[in-house]
Amino acid sequence: MSVAPVRRRRRIVRRVLLGLLVVVIVALVGGYWYARPLLMTGTGYAAHNACAVTFVAGRQDPQNDLPPNPLVPYLSTEASGSEASSSIKGLLSSQKAWYTPGLGCTLGKDKGEYGTITQVPDGKNPYTSVPTPVMDAKTKAAVDRAFGDDLSAADKATLGTRGIVVLRGGTLVAERYADGFDARTPQLGWSMTKSVASLLTGIAVEQGKVALSDNGLFPEWTDGRKDITVENLLRMDSGIQWDETYDLGTPITRMLYLEPSMAGYVSSLPLAHPVGTVQQYSSGSTNLLCAVLQNRFGHSDDAPADFPRAELFAPLGLSSAVLEPDGTGLPVCSSYLWATPRDWAAIGQFALQDGEWDGDQLLPADWMTQSVKVTAHESSDEESYGLGWRSNTDASGQVVEPLMPADAYWMSGHDGQRVVVVPSADLVVVRLGFSPAADDIRVNQLVGDLASMPIGG
Repeated sequence: MSVAPVRRRRRIVRRVLLGLLVVVIVALVGGYWYARPLLMTGTGYAAHNACAVTFVAGRQDPQNDLPPNPLVPYLSTEASGSEASSSIKGLLSSQKAWYTPGLGCTLGKDKGEYGTITQVPDGKNPYTSVPTPVMDAKTKAAVDRAFGDDLSAADKATLGTRGIVVLRGGTLVAERYADGFDARTPQLGWSMTKSVASLLTGIAVEQGKVALSDNGLFPEWTDGRKDITVENLLRMDSGIQWDETYDLGTPITRMLYLEPSMAGYVSSLPLAHPVGTVQQYSSGSTNLLCAVLQNRFGHSDDAPADFPRAELFAPLGLSSAVLEPDGTGLPVCSSYLWATPRDWAAIGQFALQDGEWDGDQLLPADWMTQSVKVTAHESSDEESYGLGWRSNTDASGQVVEPLMPADAYWMSGHDGQRVVVVPSADLVVVRLGFSPAADDIRVNQLVGDLASMPIGG
């Protein structure tokens, strides 16, 4: 065989192999860019968690402190200085979160500038420095059961109770923490933050800066969305297209971990239902509400993330409270409030007192009555949802949780966060934990047991 045909064959083989290599590279690159938003969701979640758990909560185990991330086996995550980062094996889809004292952690390429924030003193929260109470026998037994002391070690870990605080008659009467947590450890309330957004709305109403009937909330809403009111955002019946499923690539995770402007993203979404007809749980609605409040309180430019601190945290003395902002400085009112259990208890007591604190009336006198009133809809995925609070009586007048008194109402957050208020028993119960696999977090029984006891045990 001559040399020339052999060389030609080799050239052909090389061209074929090169072509295959190009096809493989294009497929890999194309596949990566197709999957990149999903991967960025995962790395954003990991970076934010690592930053917040490390710098806000002062703990060292972000992977196990908050809900699990399906990409954990592939992630490289670290926190140092005032930032945390996460990527796929240190190479792809990198995200960073930056820590700002008083404001917590924010995802972004660069650290944001949020202006001078309000300093929050301890003095106005009477629960900050009081001694740990000595529980009477019946109260202790109820609290111990809520911690799962009657369970096996494995089942107790699944229950995942991390902190309980009880106020009775405005007095701290019970308190207990899991190992690694104490009265000074801030814990994330997740969607309990929505109830705090409702309180902030009430403060704005009392100040005459907003009304529940206000509509035309965003200039780009020139279609049917112009009819959405502040009350629609609070009741989550705005009709805006949404999916609250916590999974890679859904609107809720895109909003939290991919969008620098959370309200900007949600405000761009179309209507899926006529305004006011369908009640659909939506963290997006609460962040739209927060953008309205930020504007009405007048904090949009000089200190965009400060209005929760100036309008609520400082008056109540919630010195541990940190409501983290997005990349524009908008507080993430759907999800990101950290506070110690005692500060969460103070928020509940503020609601129980109908917005009066230290002699000042900060809410309209009937705000909590309105907040726990449930209205009927054509369809609803939250049978007891009012104005950012859950009520124990639904729109038909039926009791939702029979273990608790009918007049109970509560904040509720992901993986077992609760602050329950029972006016008839002059009672506030805080339960914080990490309970993704628990069928019953035992808070309803705890509240029922405590409400049945006379003050003093």
